[in-house]
Amino acid sequence: MKRLLSYMKHYKKESILGPLFKMLEASFELFVPLVVARMVDVGIHNRDVGYVIRMGGLLVLLGVIGLACSLTAQYFAAKASVGAATSLRNDLFAHIGSLSYAEIDTVGTSTLITRMTSDINQVQNGVNMTLRLLLRSPFVVFGAMLMAFTVDVRTAMVFAVTIPVLCIVVFGILLVSMPLYKKVQRQLDRVLLTTRENLLGVRVIRAFNRQKNETVAFEEENSLLVKIQVFVGKISALLNPVTYVIINLAIVAVVWTGGCQVDAGVISQGKVIALVNYMSQILAELIKMANLIILISKAMACMNRVDSVFRVKSSIEDGSFAGGSASPAAAPSRVPMVEFDHMDFVYAGAKEPALEDITFRAEPGETIGIIGGTGSGKSTLVNMIPRFYEATRGRVAVNGRDVREYTQNGLRSRIGVVPQRAVLFKGTLRDNMRWGRADASDEDIYRALDIAQAREFVDQKGDGLELFISQEGKNLSGGQRQRLTIARALVRKPDILILDDSASALDFATDARLRSAIRRGTGSMTVFIVSQRAASIKQADRILVLDDGRIAGQGTHRELLRDCSVYREICLSQLSKEEVERDEQ
Repeated sequence: MKRLLSYMKHYKKESILGPLFKMLEASFELFVPLVVARMVDVGIHNRDVGYVIRMGGLLVLLGVIGLACSLTAQYFAAKASVGAATSLRNDLFAHIGSLSYAEIDTVGTSTLITRMTSDINQVQNGVNMTLRLLLRSPFVVFGAMLMAFTVDVRTAMVFAVTIPVLCIVVFGILLVSMPLYKKVQRQLDRVLLTTRENLLGVRVIRAFNRQKNETVAFEEENSLLVKIQVFVGKISALLNPVTYVIINLAIVAVVWTGGCQVDAGVISQGKVIALVNYMSQILAELIKMANLIILISKAMACMNRVDSVFRVKSSIEDGSFAGGSASPAAAPSRVPMVEFDHMDFVYAGAKEPALEDITFRAEPGETIGIIGGTGSGKSTLVNMIPRFYEATRGRVAVNGRDVREYTQNGLRSRIGVVPQRAVLFKGTLRDNMRWGRADASDEDIYRALDIAQAREFVDQKGDGLELFISQEGKNLSGGQRQRLTIARALVRKPDILILDDSASALDFATDARLRSAIRRGTGSMTVFIVSQRAASIKQADRILVLDDGRIAGQGTHRELLRDCSVYREICLSQLSKEEVERDEQ
């Protein structure tokens, strides 16, 4: 709650004026039963039509003033709640963006989406209703009881008994239901996770004809959510009938006691009507208060969940060195562009290291091929260079400096990354290419498209750099998406280019042209090529062979065929025996 209050402090005026106007509205509402009492006791009793009309006009005036106060309160409450929620959502989005891959993997994408949307919306609604009703409802309840005592003390004793009983019932039900609402929110997370997995994997589900199985799995999760909601709903449903029974019994007691008082000539009929109206006001406000407390409990649970994300700190802290975009050619030749020094890395919660004792140097302008079996740690290794993950032990250096000394922006501005999964964003081709460099000219973009072997299909589509790309590039083929992501990285003109199995969807001829163009067009750029294909990396200046998180061998294609059994086995599984023997010579 401290975090939420820190956002609300920017809306102090609205947070004060909203409840004040609501209490002002409540004050006018408390006068209504007294006006009705006077209308009955004086106007109707004396058959004074003029007096009745004047009192009726006063009721209308009280209603209009109350409405104006209510609208003003609504405005201030909405401004404060929406403004605070907007700031909270913006800061949460920025915080999520600052987390490393390790934290995002641990928390989970579906959980983060729920926090950003559903949970913050609940917090916003909770703040809005709190500003409107938290002070108003108790004010009306106790105000009505005090007004009742000014009308008739003996009859008002019914209020003194009824209100504590109602509070016990209302808060007793809330104490039982609030933990259950938290359970509902947790189950809602599971439903959202199942939904997200199905929507993202819809093509795989259909390809394997698993629609019915996934429907059954979703129904199980959804049924559990419904079961919990129905259970807590039944408990909450007791609130209205029980309170209505108590209030109606209290009204009967008020009418009975008031009637006796009227017969005795102690009070008038209008005052009995006023007492009944005050009892009805108390009923309405207690119901509102009960619903408000349920809403506040949900909002607090959601805020705690949002705060738990804020409390997740990135395992990666910025260094102080901003770096620069100077060409590596300017650096002394003895300084490697990338250096791994006895580096180990363990994923969060894993028992075994994903990478162990990794040591090698990559010189400026050198092309490094990385190959190995599935799960050998190829992608993890190249993800250590831009510091997407933090080394558990050892050191990773770029241009002679430990990556921990760089600011994240300074380090990553020198690196162009093409991830395994080709991700494009909705917009024009030009917009997507300028993710690489915001001030890139059309000439720079076309040069990158030429190197990435994407110029031909872009020209065929006829829209040039205005080519529209749908969300995630769904209107392009897999190979086209991969070539555009390579072009996007080349637009940056980085010192280090990382191609993480980024040509897997390309045919061999296009892949060969791409590798040739990258070799010619990258100049002094240090290039890392991760691939499952031996043909894709065999022309590299040096090849790293990974096996179960360790470097099984490093050297040229010919050296590894002769000295590394793991590499030779991979080549024999992909190339002909004659070709392997020819390469050995």
